[in-house]
Amino acid sequence: MKDFVNSSDASIHRQTKWIKRFLETYWVVIALHFAAQLYAYLYLPYEIEAGIFYYKVLLGPTLLMGGSVAAAQLVDRFAAKYSFISLFAAGTFVSMVIIHLNMDIRIIGAVMLLPIMASAIFFRLDLTLYTAVLQIVAFCIMYNWDSRFKAFLGPFDLIAIPIFILVGTLVAGIIIVNGRELLYDLETTMTAKQSLMAENATMLKISKTDALTGLFNHMSFHEYYEKALEYGELGVPFHLALIDIDNFKGINDKFGHRTGDLVLSRVACTIQENIPSTDIATRYGGEEFAILLFEQTFEEALCLMEQVRTAFSETRHAELGGLAVTVSIGLKSYERGTTKERLFEDTDALLYTAKRSGKNKVVTPLQTVDEGSAVL
Repeated sequence: MKDFVNSSDASIHRQTKWIKRFLETYWVVIALHFAAQLYAYLYLPYEIEAGIFYYKVLLGPTLLMGGSVAAAQLVDRFAAKYSFISLFAAGTFVSMVIIHLNMDIRIIGAVMLLPIMASAIFFRLDLTLYTAVLQIVAFCIMYNWDSRFKAFLGPFDLIAIPIFILVGTLVAGIIIVNGRELLYDLETTMTAKQSLMAENATMLKISKTDALTGLFNHMSFHEYYEKALEYGELGVPFHLALIDIDNFKGINDKFGHRTGDLVLSRVACTIQENIPSTDIATRYGGEEFAILLFEQTFEEALCLMEQVRTAFSETRHAELGGLAVTVSIGLKSYERGTTKERLFEDTDALLYTAKRSGKNKVVTPLQTVDEGSAVL
């Protein structure tokens, strides 16, 4: 028998889940049939001896149906590639037993149609056709080997029931085709939506970051700055640091703008490597950078800025003839009630104090840290 399992891992997982659910449903059907037969015997007119009823109608058929379902579960566990075959073979057998015990032309077609309708949930035409063939084979077996079943049917039934099964198969096929189209449309829509989301995320990232340095840009700084001020008003401390590359115009004039861009990129990398991920580093404009520092005391922020400054002054650049690039830094903490303009202006003033007083230093409202180094 051809292996019906030929799909993606996600599809296989879904199918495996539904196979187990159907097998569990078969047990529910058997239990309900057992209860219905017992109730009918005890409380409805039922002209049959107790021994025959319990052996041939209740226990025997229940054990046969349960055995077929248990066998299907074993196949599903130890030979999963044959799970579909065993699943609907067991379902067909259960249908045959129920029809044999409840000979009524009104339920024959409906019971035999149930496995076909159930197979449609997997959206596979080959599986539905296989299940339909099983029902036709089961009908032929019962007609040729079950004398009661054969005697119960009339000539019209021999035509009507197979046609009913075929029509049901056709309906299931239409459901499958339409379901596949809907699934394809849904997947196409989801793919397009994911692509659009990825494009939007890329565009958002581009709009928020500086193309040369990869840091947040001027606009992003003000967005985060506003948020920081809101948290600051709630008592969350933060600090603002402004960094400016010393003698950057001289670098551009002497070594060219390409070398200047390289220096800017390296400065940005040094900043990112030395600050925690909770801090916000931005290229404010030109050779100036702004950093918002969170979750640390002023002393820790000062130590961190000294670490950044030292890292710059100790890095030599081959493109600059082995010279180091230094930076001047202004650092100030936010105090509740301070406006965004006042904090920025005060920090900017500290930065220019550092520039005017010799460069390559960190200046704060509390202290000035002087360091000498080879400067350009």
